[in-house]
Amino acid sequence: MAVLTGSDHVTFRFLVDHLAITESDLSKQMSALEAAGYVKVHKSGRGRGSSTSYSLTSTGRSAYRRYRTALQELLGD
Repeated sequence: MAVLTGSDHVTFRFLVDHLAITESDLSKQMSALEAAGYVKVHKSGRGRGSSTSYSLTSTGRSAYRRYRTALQELLGD
């Protein structure tokens, strides 16, 4: 969520590389975020040349903002 907050959209490949996680793990996490309405999936192309990217929805931005606020209050920041 933090990576997505700083960008209009982020590619699947960038997230795998940046977060140093497996494609399978990222796919599972992004599916859960999409199901919650926090992330929108954008797909283009087919086959080897296809690309998947993600962007935060307004619901996702609000949820992440609330999470950060709660965490800061918990930590006393």
